[in-house]
Amino acid sequence: MTRVAAIDCGTNTIRLLIAEADRDHSGRPRLEVLRRRNEIVRLGQGVDRTGLLDPEALERTLAAVASYAADCTELGVAPGRDVRRFVATSATRDARNREDFVAGVSRLLGIEPEVVSGQEEARLSFTGSLLGARGGEGAEAPGQGQGECAPAPRLVVDLGGGSTELVLGVDEPSAAISLDTGSVRITERFLAGGVTPESEAAARAEVRGLLDVAERVVDLSAPGRLVGLAGTITTVTAHALDLQAFDPQALNGADLSPETVLASCEAIIHSTAEQRASWGYLAPGRRDVIAAGAVVWSEVVSRVVERTTAAGRPLERVTTSLYDILDGIALSLVPEQAPTEEARA
Repeated sequence: MTRVAAIDCGTNTIRLLIAEADRDHSGRPRLEVLRRRNEIVRLGQGVDRTGLLDPEALERTLAAVASYAADCTELGVAPGRDVRRFVATSATRDARNREDFVAGVSRLLGIEPEVVSGQEEARLSFTGSLLGARGGEGAEAPGQGQGECAPAPRLVVDLGGGSTELVLGVDEPSAAISLDTGSVRITERFLAGGVTPESEAAARAEVRGLLDVAERVVDLSAPGRLVGLAGTITTVTAHALDLQAFDPQALNGADLSPETVLASCEAIIHSTAEQRASWGYLAPGRRDVIAAGAVVWSEVVSRVVERTTAAGRPLERVTTSLYDILDGIALSLVPEQAPTEEARA
């Protein structure tokens, strides 16, 4: 087994996964998790408006990186790009001063962060989602279903702070797009002063326009299941399940009807600050952007329901997966399987 460290640095959150990585008897990659960590640092603060990483946000983020580097040392993750991978997504793609960020991470972690494209972000998210024992399952397992029909593809949606990835596929992506929308970006553009009928309508119009663009690439009438990843979606699911605190066992693989999801989105969008503070599953650093995230998620779910219903295959369930891009990054570090004697012959 190989000990690996994966770091996902998004617009709102930076996360660490340290795991033992290898392959099973069939050659599929697998992970034995040793440590997961999560910090809300809001690296993307103001990037949409200024095009620059805010100095205080950069300082917060690099402090988290220093702590993650210490974890790598403590748990014996060797130096080098073959066992450590740092992926930076939306905020750093957009920032003109991202070299300051790159230099800081390189100094602290010993590797350069990869500022990946939206397409690579989508691919990693889809790969990670496949690990879910329940949430990662497709609408039908291969070889099952009606007759010899192929399993219906899943639509995996990774809703972040600055970008949202939509990826369609069964065992691998067949179509994907990254949209410049998310909880932080929508908050800063439309909802910084709170949710009003006018600001909500403007936010929804923005998301709907982007979904129109997405449909040129991804067939939203095709999925047999909708799988949601990341903090906004786990918060909506926790609200729908009436949890008292963040509960991974209850959240991962949770199946909800689209109507239940949309009802919770509506409640979150119009919640008060006091209500949000009382939800034990909602981190303080996410409270001010959760309404915007719920707007995005509700528009995605509504669009998929509309398209699948029109196609005669109404979407029946929305699944939450705690396996996401972070797991995809770790899986990318799993060593290639050595060839068997038969393959060498």
